[in-house]
Amino acid sequence: MRDRIKYISTGAVVLIAAAVLGLKYWDYVTNPWTRNGQVMAQVIQITPRVSGPLVELPVVDNQFVKAGDPLFEIDRRTFEATLEQARAELDNTRDEIAALEKQVDAAQADVEAADATIKQAEAAIKGYSGRVEETLKEFRRQKTLDKQGATSKRMVEEAKANWVAATNQKAKAEAELLQMQASLSEARANLAKAQADLGAPGDQNAQVRLAKAKVQSAELDLEFTRQRAPVDGYVTNLNLRPGSQAVANQPIMALVDVNSYWVTGFFRENYIEKIRKGDRAVVTLMTYPDKPLEGRVDSLGWGIAQNDGSTGNDLLPNISPTFEWIRLAQRIPVRIHLEKLAEGVQLRVGTTASVLVMTGTSDGESQGKAVAAPKALQ
Repeated sequence: MRDRIKYISTGAVVLIAAAVLGLKYWDYVTNPWTRNGQVMAQVIQITPRVSGPLVELPVVDNQFVKAGDPLFEIDRRTFEATLEQARAELDNTRDEIAALEKQVDAAQADVEAADATIKQAEAAIKGYSGRVEETLKEFRRQKTLDKQGATSKRMVEEAKANWVAATNQKAKAEAELLQMQASLSEARANLAKAQADLGAPGDQNAQVRLAKAKVQSAELDLEFTRQRAPVDGYVTNLNLRPGSQAVANQPIMALVDVNSYWVTGFFRENYIEKIRKGDRAVVTLMTYPDKPLEGRVDSLGWGIAQNDGSTGNDLLPNISPTFEWIRLAQRIPVRIHLEKLAEGVQLRVGTTASVLVMTGTSDGESQGKAVAAPKALQ
């Protein structure tokens, strides 16, 4: 009897363990999973903005750096000389603008003086016109009196001479007025030319702004000789040494952003129907098979590259041969945002991971502790 109870108890324990194991395994089987996953991160290509030899390289391969730490420095001497030259050109330009401003002032004064002279000449001509009329009247009166015998020939000749003199003075003043008007037109033309040469006054002048822009450009180039880390991360695959030539706009260093890690699982297309953004995910790294990571589905890819139909030789489409009775499922990338890292886990870009998604958990909080996938699923 005691042996029978012992066997029954042992059998019950085995059945319960088998049931629990079966349910747990069924949980992994029924939820979408893939062994085709990779750890990814933002890799910043550190690219110099100017060219020159490296004079300082304070980092080594695979070194951790914080945002703002120096990465390298390019020889600054050429850029310092260029900056000094740009500053000198700015000073020279400001001096030239100041001289042009004085020319404008002088031209303006000439215009005002010519205009004042013309006004005086016009006033004088009015006076001469009145004098001509008076002397003409007197001349006519003397001629009338002469016919009546009431005046002398001398008085007639004198009146005529006064009329002729007044007429000549008026004609001379009118000729001078024409010359003054021509001078005024020339002065105005000189003023317009001086204003055109000057442009806008002060620092708003186009030449000054151009010179200032050259100074700012030279200052930026000098600043670009010192490169600092834009984010916290690891310097990776560093193949530089002091003296190496940095070429502008050509990457020379890779920096892995440690705050940007995620995992991408490539799921077969017939597995993604029930996957939703926010679903709980369990990531098992090949590097740490016994330390599962918790995460959430961040997004699902909306397209993958197609080989069939791409242009081949003679502009004809490339078509891969297939077996009609075999249909290969495509792989769709699913991005997983990692929520927790197990102690001692260090993520590395490109390492392999298995990803299991708990469908139907997008609205709830993570329940329980993440459990590593069975070896068969890793």
